[in-house]
Amino acid sequence: MDANKQLPDGPKSGFSLYIKILVPVLIGLCVVAWLFRREFNPEVWRSIHFDTHTVLFIALAWLFMIGRDTGLTWRFRTLTDRQLTWGRALRVNMLCEFTSAVTPSAVGGSAFGMIYLNREGIELGRATTLMFTTLFLDELFFVVSIPVIMLLIPYGELFGFDDSAFTTGLQTAFWIIYAIIFLWTALLFLGILVKPQGVRRFLNWVFSFKLLRRWQGKIDELGNNMETTGKDLRRRPLKWWLETFGATAMSWCSRYLVVNALFLAFVPSAPQLIVFGRQFVVWVVLMASPTPGGSGVSEWLFTTYYGDLIHSAGMALVIALFWRIISYYIYLVVGACIVPGWVKRGYDNIQKNNKRQ
Repeated sequence: MDANKQLPDGPKSGFSLYIKILVPVLIGLCVVAWLFRREFNPEVWRSIHFDTHTVLFIALAWLFMIGRDTGLTWRFRTLTDRQLTWGRALRVNMLCEFTSAVTPSAVGGSAFGMIYLNREGIELGRATTLMFTTLFLDELFFVVSIPVIMLLIPYGELFGFDDSAFTTGLQTAFWIIYAIIFLWTALLFLGILVKPQGVRRFLNWVFSFKLLRRWQGKIDELGNNMETTGKDLRRRPLKWWLETFGATAMSWCSRYLVVNALFLAFVPSAPQLIVFGRQFVVWVVLMASPTPGGSGVSEWLFTTYYGDLIHSAGMALVIALFWRIISYYIYLVVGACIVPGWVKRGYDNIQKNNKRQ
């Protein structure tokens, strides 16, 4: 596959880019407007004072978000054996985050990450292997961390705080999605580190049946990617695994701590461990969001799920807005700034190659 062929056509790419940005923004704004109409309380807004305490913790939330990007950039540097500079690794990370912001959560930035890495000088086959590795590390983090959270926080504080249909539905959705993540991670573990050839043969056999045959080509490609990734990962030393998983944990925990900082800014009395633990639930559920970057779903889920800790629907909405600005909308802004130049450079390269031919 030629990565350059994945680039949008030059003149059309700008319009397409802004449409992709506009759609999630409109979805998010519509949900926020609906929530404001339902929950607006002038007293809440009058009670907010942007004093030194509030401003400092909002600044801390931004620092935690920088910590997330530092962790992901560090991971790209480690995965490429320092072939990428910090600047180039950061650019790849920002492009992946922008892709995640404008595509459904199930798609994410990994689908295009191999193209971004290839454009930074990483051979396409190796870039595919590296993005498969990031996928495995992210899923492994969730599989390992959820049981730890369950041990640290009483189950009732995560799901049993009321008997509403929302809580029941959230609990059901969480465990279904977590079970899927667990099975997917187990498949990746077996297919990458234990028995790659055996898993590939098994998958090809399963998808040889008539009802599943239409996906056989993609499954064969999946098996091939697992084998290739396995060859790379099985030779890695323990230090490399600790570094890449540490960077993964740093990136996710930093993202969760953004919410802790915002609670300290606006509702300092809220139990911080519970605030942190509920972020694991939120992000597992958001993995199944059909909207770009979880737009709309995120705002509604946050205000409803954290409502019992805030005791004010209006204040919950204020915190949700700051959360989305810091952890989501910023990537749309950054993407709008760097993607056009990135696409133009690729388009110019194609034009130069065509002239040489």
